[in-house]
Amino acid sequence: MLRSMYSGIGGLRGFQTKLDVIGNNIANVNTTGFKKSRVEFQDILSQTMSGGSAPGDLGGTNPKQVGLGSAIAAIDVIHTQGGFMTTSVPTDLAIEGNGFFMVKDATDQVFVTRAGNFSFDRDGNLVNSNGLFVLDSGGAKVTLGTTMDKIKSYSIGADGKITYTDDAGKTDTTTTGVGIAMVENPAGLEKVGANLYKLTASATEDPAAPKWGEANKEARGAIRAGILEMSNVDLSEEFTEMIVAQRGFQANSRIITTSDSILEELVNLKR
Repeated sequence: MLRSMYSGIGGLRGFQTKLDVIGNNIANVNTTGFKKSRVEFQDILSQTMSGGSAPGDLGGTNPKQVGLGSAIAAIDVIHTQGGFMTTSVPTDLAIEGNGFFMVKDATDQVFVTRAGNFSFDRDGNLVNSNGLFVLDSGGAKVTLGTTMDKIKSYSIGADGKITYTDDAGKTDTTTTGVGIAMVENPAGLEKVGANLYKLTASATEDPAAPKWGEANKEARGAIRAGILEMSNVDLSEEFTEMIVAQRGFQANSRIITTSDSILEELVNLKR
């Protein structure tokens, strides 16, 4: 069989994956805190027909190689800052700068996220839309406890601490606030759905012990209340990449049909 046919098949697979990634990006254009992905290609093994030679009595020659197609090199998550949307909801939080919010589930497993659409539950715990507890700078739950029914107003500062006024007019500020985790390699985080990322060994030195701390300190971003970070998907870029992927898919399909025509001619040599 012709090598070009297998190269074409590999190209079809690669561009199909690229279209899958683009489709997911576009589907999440309005998802809070979503980070887009991109596909990178690399060439596969090249078959060497003859090696090169060094100059001597005659000049040197270059190796003759035939490439065997392309493959997916990486699917990168691009962690650039998304645009901000003002909601005026005091528990809607956005990070301006580096870091991630931390949440934990019923099994105490910690995840990180850039989606800050939080709210207080009946017990005064700050939770995300799926009921996971938001953590403070020390890894404990952010809570106002049994005083929630006595609070008249509250606000969350750039450092994540909550300032509240009770029904007696007394104003106080929590000693700890919404924390932010730093990740050495955000691209190494594993998406697990629900706007959450799982800490992995490629993302941070110790996935079991996130480097959490206070917001707006030590290179950690500031927290902006009443604001949500939107998706960083650029529709114009995605549609352009969709056209490129579509044309690449079509070109590789032509390789297969052309190779098939040549094979047909070979078969027809013997009648």
